[in-house]
Amino acid sequence: MPHSTSASSFGRVISVRGSQARVGILQTGRMSPTAARATVGRFISLRSVTSTIVAMITEVSCEHLPSSDEFMASASVDLLGEIDSSGPRPRFQRGVTNYPAIDDAADLVTNQELRTIYTPRGADQIDIGTLQQDQSVIAYVDIEEMLSKHFAVLGSTGVGKSSGVSLLINEILKSRPNLRIFLLDVHNEYGRCFGERAIVLNPRNLKLPFWLFNFEEIVDVLFAGRPGVPEELDILAEVIPIAKGIYTQYQHTDRVGLKRIDPKSVGFTADTPVPYRLVDMISLIDERMGKLENRSSRIVYHKLISRIETVRNDPRYAFMFDNANVGGDTMAEAVSLLFRLPANGRPMTIMQLAGFPAEVVDSVVSVLCRMAFDFGLWSDGVSPLLFVCEEAHRYASADRTIGFGPTRKAISRIAKEGRKYGVYLGLVTQRPAELDATIISQCNTLFTMRLANERDQALLRSAVSDAAANLLSFVPSLGTREVLAFGEGVALPTRLRFKEVPAHQLPRSEATISTVPSANRGHDMQFVDAVLERWRGATSHRDAPNDPGPTERPVARMMDAPMLQPSLGLDPDRFTLLKRPLR
Repeated sequence: MPHSTSASSFGRVISVRGSQARVGILQTGRMSPTAARATVGRFISLRSVTSTIVAMITEVSCEHLPSSDEFMASASVDLLGEIDSSGPRPRFQRGVTNYPAIDDAADLVTNQELRTIYTPRGADQIDIGTLQQDQSVIAYVDIEEMLSKHFAVLGSTGVGKSSGVSLLINEILKSRPNLRIFLLDVHNEYGRCFGERAIVLNPRNLKLPFWLFNFEEIVDVLFAGRPGVPEELDILAEVIPIAKGIYTQYQHTDRVGLKRIDPKSVGFTADTPVPYRLVDMISLIDERMGKLENRSSRIVYHKLISRIETVRNDPRYAFMFDNANVGGDTMAEAVSLLFRLPANGRPMTIMQLAGFPAEVVDSVVSVLCRMAFDFGLWSDGVSPLLFVCEEAHRYASADRTIGFGPTRKAISRIAKEGRKYGVYLGLVTQRPAELDATIISQCNTLFTMRLANERDQALLRSAVSDAAANLLSFVPSLGTREVLAFGEGVALPTRLRFKEVPAHQLPRSEATISTVPSANRGHDMQFVDAVLERWRGATSHRDAPNDPGPTERPVARMMDAPMLQPSLGLDPDRFTLLKRPLR
């Protein structure tokens, strides 16, 4: 019996299988001009007796058509959810409880149905753009679902990824002004995006004492990212806990002449985040070296002392070693500054990484990730924090032989357990295939922009578990600012366009670079001298010209313990035995 269809009907259901169905597309003369243009990526509705099923077209073909001549093509569709009209107002829900039957009508989704699907179900929603199918419908994201189950923004260079990140964070700050946000800014491009709501930290104004680094991290600093020498590592593992015990004695000793307890009995480990002094550590190493008679054994100690001295005197590491013990235990001030406790109207921290020595960037990121997680853990998650990691594939590479293991471990720990303690993760990367698959699999909301690399697309297919995984075939052809949004934060897997970001919120590098040289700008020797002065200033103890001052510094807390003055140094002749010729 012929099936009756409305003027807007797209076609009729001709087969159903699991979460997919096939629709016969009617001849052009039997549908409206708008319906005739329906193609891949469009939403359609399959109208059954009890409900309206929402589906998305994933393929259109004129091959293997039914014998009837009423169809000009057939379309494969993914079943996404259904609109229940039985209540006082229509309501959309994911999943399908009543599957379509053969010959059910297939129509284009109306504007009102789209609004029903994307209507915010609570106040905790942010407006990030409009649907690609109908630009009059606003695309909302559920903040609670997006944050508590982590999210990722993926896309190649130049597709509007950084602008999208700025948009998302600014909208989050509007909706949750008290949520603390920590952003790792790899290319120093977000410094002006958030105005007075963020503080900007960099090597010029950051004080991150070396004693906050755990054993693996301080070894990475001392050995400049290379594997440590086993003999030297054994020495460090022995003397660092003792140096921490000695420092504790300084704090609890009123008079120098009092009898002190054995530092070894204090119970610290090499990873306990308590202060110690480099001069104490070097003295302990020197003391052990003095007890040795074998010259070859002494060389190991000598090399380790030289290594520590070299790093301590390197001006690029001033943020770690300059005045690291002044004011005593400043861990509370460091945590307060880094993670905005209290926020004082500026709940966001932007950590600009471009100025840090390349050898220690991984260690610094490891410290920050680990401290963010540990503070959430030991505070029982009472003050939630969003940790946004730009260029995440640098720090959590899928290749275990690349990068710094503790950094990957720290980010992975946030991804796996952070939501239990109020530490949420936002990943931003242009190479998801190079990112640890375990970490990206924990991100339950994905904002995918244009990706041309086949490996990246393959990883996305394995990561997206939704019925609309076929949407990923659109990824190579997405336009600038166009996004495929998947997961818990959005009502449906959606193709949308991020809304325009105001000019003052657009990410941009600290320097404006043009590929066209200016004819009016003279590049004389004075210009070259000025550049070299800044260049040398970055690796010397004096401030470089035009070097911006600190935006905010932690206030040193004065301890009751005696101030730790610089040491007079060790005996300059302590290495004379090494210099004597062998007999």
